[in-house]
Amino acid sequence: MEETRRVVGDSMIGLRMPDHQRHTPRVATVLGHNPGPFTGPGTNTYLVGTGRSPILLDTGQGVPVYSEKLKSALGEHCADGEVSRIVLTHAHADHIGGVKQVRALFGDVEVLKKPWPGKDDQGEPLTIIDDNSIVTGEGVTLRAVFTPGHAPDHLCYYLEEERALFTGDVVLGAGTTVISDESGNLVEYMNSLRRLLELDLRTIYPAHGPVINEPHRKIREYIAHRELRERQILGVLAGGPRAVDEIVREIYTDVPTHLHAAAAMSVRSHLKKLRAEGRVEENGTHWSAT
Repeated sequence: MEETRRVVGDSMIGLRMPDHQRHTPRVATVLGHNPGPFTGPGTNTYLVGTGRSPILLDTGQGVPVYSEKLKSALGEHCADGEVSRIVLTHAHADHIGGVKQVRALFGDVEVLKKPWPGKDDQGEPLTIIDDNSIVTGEGVTLRAVFTPGHAPDHLCYYLEEERALFTGDVVLGAGTTVISDESGNLVEYMNSLRRLLELDLRTIYPAHGPVINEPHRKIREYIAHRELRERQILGVLAGGPRAVDEIVREIYTDVPTHLHAAAAMSVRSHLKKLRAEGRVEENGTHWSAT
């Protein structure tokens, strides 16, 4: 029987999300309004806390309308309060681009993140946090979980009061995470997913797409997805040397061609992992099985 072509069946394509939404007494979402092929309907930013001064987790890309949506969300969900501090998952533009915008609204709000040298230079001062750092707010306790692979500085945040995890770009609400062949690392990413499986989880709040209510099932699905892609790549190379774009065309037959550039990044990440394991080799523009 032919092996399935895909493990993760959902997609960001055509997905719509509300401007803002209350999930629990401690968590509300504010959409970043930066839709695109990598961001889906936009980046989810989160108001975390039970009072009028919540933590803002991630800031979107900095599009002008976000300021209006953020103030509207604070009015509806936080009694017209204001952001107490900013906590960031990682330094990709669609997560940190709104920092200056938020500080323009609320003054010198403290910004906490794990450093990424050369990527954090946004002219904004940072409070450095790392794995197992504790960030507290009104009625909430966030524990940082170092999860590299998608980005070298990536932190997820475990909300202890809800057994919930803010996963940034490590696990998405629909579709799969792209692992850049430049700043990403597939070996580290797979280790990060396996680390998340060890957490006592009830809910995942992703940076893109809807809330995930079966967190361990989703994480296992993500691991299986990567393992399938690896087998597919090796299967293609069993037929002889291939260029990356040829591998993409043979494997990603159900993916629109305008997303093939993103697929190529993931394929190159897989090939680098396989090369490190001595299972493939690179010859110019082509790759072959060893």
